[in-house]
Amino acid sequence: MAATTRYWIVSLPVHTSASATWNRLRESISKNSFDTPLYRFTTPDLRVGTLDSLLALSDDLVKSNAFIEGVTHKIRRQIEELEKASGVEVGALTVDGVPIDSYLTRFIWDEGKYPTMSPLREIVDSIHVQVAKIEDDMKVRVAEYSNIRSQLNAINRKQSGSLAVRDISNLVNPEDIVASEHLVTLLAVVPKYSQKDWLSSYETLTTFVVPRSTKKLHEDNEYALYTVTLFRKVADNFRNNAREKGFQIREFEYSPEAQESRKQELEKLMQDQGSKRSSLLQWCYASYGEVFSSWMHFCAVRVFAESILRYGLPPSFLAVVLAPLVKSEKKVRGILEELCGNVNSSYWKSEDDIGLAGISGEAEVYPYVSFTINLV
Repeated sequence: MAATTRYWIVSLPVHTSASATWNRLRESISKNSFDTPLYRFTTPDLRVGTLDSLLALSDDLVKSNAFIEGVTHKIRRQIEELEKASGVEVGALTVDGVPIDSYLTRFIWDEGKYPTMSPLREIVDSIHVQVAKIEDDMKVRVAEYSNIRSQLNAINRKQSGSLAVRDISNLVNPEDIVASEHLVTLLAVVPKYSQKDWLSSYETLTTFVVPRSTKKLHEDNEYALYTVTLFRKVADNFRNNAREKGFQIREFEYSPEAQESRKQELEKLMQDQGSKRSSLLQWCYASYGEVFSSWMHFCAVRVFAESILRYGLPPSFLAVVLAPLVKSEKKVRGILEELCGNVNSSYWKSEDDIGLAGISGEAEVYPYVSFTINLV
């Protein structure tokens, strides 16, 4: 069975007691939508503050939620990209070893990290700053990794292009080259269909070409690479005449030192890429857990604040997590609406009935607090 990736966090007004509302909800879900997982979402007793401060906070909750959710998805996608590049399946996403779905459905507030006596604005700002710092850190780490990948890709492109453009140093051996005071070996790139023409004409392209000195070193889908040895004094003349016949003379100077240096550079880049990839992946897994934990604490603040604004004071609501199947969503919405009754905060019974949609951030407005958590 596929893992659940979409949850609702919902709060309902409490008429008599939270346990009575919880029992009614469980019974109704069990009877009418038994395949819908249902969990308590425990929110602590947070500082309410003033109504004005809650209203001001509510304006930022939806935007902040979108930002934090976006960062979790960025990190998850980065993990998937890194694992895919090495042919490995994505490991379990966790918060301190607890799978994220379990962390959500068994959420416990971290009093040590976010003291409940702190003002709601302070908690929200603290979460936002922490997540923004992780996002900035991620950008730097990904840029470093991408830079190494780009350098490797550039080298690979040089190695994998046609003979007309690719690096040919690794195709040439010391014994293929003659380099003396009077003689020089040139490297000719010959179209595959012109090889007979090359073999029959290279000795006559200029004077002082060493007879039978050509040798094929490599061939790809388009071209063949040949050597030819001649006197240095006629090299420029040979290049010009070869070009007129459609043969390209590659500029090349054999250097064992440069070749060894390129080889060492490639090996170092490959080691650096592996090291950076491993480090980035480890960081992503740890940071995903950190951001996801921050997100769930943010959701707890959000459901608390929106419930106060929806149902009024003192705080009296039941927060739950549901994971209905798409086919059951309408039925579950009906159950929640029925349990909600007619209790709504008097604060929101104004003449233009503003706020409900703005606070919830949902496309549809419900007579209870509801927002969606997408894990992917």
